[in-house]
Amino acid sequence: MIEMEINKVLAQMRSISNTISQPAQTDAADDQPTFAALMGAAVDTVNEHTSKAGQLVTDFETGNTDASVAEVMVAMQKASISFQAMTEVRNKLVDAYQEIMNMPI
Repeated sequence: MIEMEINKVLAQMRSISNTISQPAQTDAADDQPTFAALMGAAVDTVNEHTSKAGQLVTDFETGNTDASVAEVMVAMQKASISFQAMTEVRNKLVDAYQEIMNMPI
């Protein structure tokens, strides 16, 4: 089951990589999501991973699930890595904002 999860994550990473590497075919700005929408979706994804990991840990501790320790640990690491990535993105955005604000007019 863990192998299926890893393959699923790898498939998602490949599809994102292909999407990023291919230039947009249309010039219409309406087709492109806004930055705020992308950031909101990223925050929602981090929240989803964290909630899922927390629920899996609780279920494992109470014995309500047949998930293995490895599955619980993978879910916790996935949540941790996604949170760390979101924190780094936030830090880079703050740095960019501060750099722009310090530019002479």
